[in-house]
Amino acid sequence: MDSKTKTVKVPGLGMDFEILADDTIIGPAIEQGSWEDHETALFLAHVERGCRVVDLGANIGWFAVQAILAGAEVHAFEPVPFIADVAERNIQRANSIAGSRGGHGVLHRFAAGAEAGSSRMALASQNHGDNRVLDQEAELPGDMQAADQLEIRVERVDDHVTGPVRVLKIDTQGSEWFALEGARRLLETSPQLALLLEFWPYALRGCEPRQLLELLSDQGFTLGKATAAPYPITIDRLLSQASHGDPVKGGFDLYAVRDLPFHVLGLGARLKSIVRSFREE
Repeated sequence: MDSKTKTVKVPGLGMDFEILADDTIIGPAIEQGSWEDHETALFLAHVERGCRVVDLGANIGWFAVQAILAGAEVHAFEPVPFIADVAERNIQRANSIAGSRGGHGVLHRFAAGAEAGSSRMALASQNHGDNRVLDQEAELPGDMQAADQLEIRVERVDDHVTGPVRVLKIDTQGSEWFALEGARRLLETSPQLALLLEFWPYALRGCEPRQLLELLSDQGFTLGKATAAPYPITIDRLLSQASHGDPVKGGFDLYAVRDLPFHVLGLGARLKSIVRSFREE
């Protein structure tokens, strides 16, 4: 499958950025100047020059490029060929700019899983960020009945990246549990780690939502939501908030840290987080 692309100028990025022309979500947002502002701010707050960053579900490379330009060593994973092509070109552009800062990125053209092999992936027709790995013999998700399918490679992160890692971003549309299972050694060798992870119970594969949160808590992470003013949240409270509203459209991005500061967005955000911690159920 191929898709037309176009290159846009992003103020503040310092380079042209290629997007998928027919995407309805990520592309238009980047064309207007940014993508996932809160997540990007939290991500960059923990990226240091010379550190190692892993981006699972890199899509067209927005987060990977940000980290490269900040001087990090980046390993980005994207299994869909026509999307990976765009990510690779964006990463190469960033590499050519960031060499003097020490930043460099590598693209791995497979999905992150619990073991090496192959799998099927359902491809969303409009939102090119919502492609989902399918369990063996599983039917298409109820909201993707007309989706095209593609066979992809699946690999363990531990077979391709060694720790320590400073920032780990996992946005794999429901495959987060399997990605973490294949990155156990990486977690063990990364004592100071910031994590951004999609938490979408509707699409989650391999475990119950509580299991995923308990795994992170048992690993020593302080958990919250990736917002403009994050605050530490208990597992029960996260599960309660995730259960509100339409399950297909629900879920949110988790923000978690281990042996790193949780509040990194300044005093104003810290004060807002205190207020939000009392107001939100």
